[in-house]
Amino acid sequence: MISHVCVGITDFDRAFSFYSAIAVELGLRLKFCDTNRPWAGWMPANAQRPLLVIGAPFDGQIAIPGNGQMLALLAASRDAVARTHAAALTNGGSCEGPPGLRPEYHADYYGGYFRDPDGNKLCVCCHAPAPS
Repeated sequence: MISHVCVGITDFDRAFSFYSAIAVELGLRLKFCDTNRPWAGWMPANAQRPLLVIGAPFDGQIAIPGNGQMLALLAASRDAVARTHAAALTNGGSCEGPPGLRPEYHADYYGGYFRDPDGNKLCVCCHAPAPS
């Protein structure tokens, strides 16, 4: 259903470092990186899509976070949620909600929320039940 998502950034090197760190924890691999444009994209290890793309806005204006917008990234496990959230905070992100169950969404929803260094809100979540 989704081909790609693009997140606007203001400092490519800072954003690339941030998104590279969370991509590792989510098992994503780098598909491309062009510092001249500047933009980069990651893809799942076992598929060509969807892509997570970062880049400067095409209109040349400064990137600003959208009010009410959030990108939710799927993690394979609750442990991956915790690792990704920690990597985000270690690499310049800020916490918007620590990893934990969110039963108001559904009984097994486990998510953590953070903002990237540009203020874009992200979530990393797992929908699987806790391992037995």
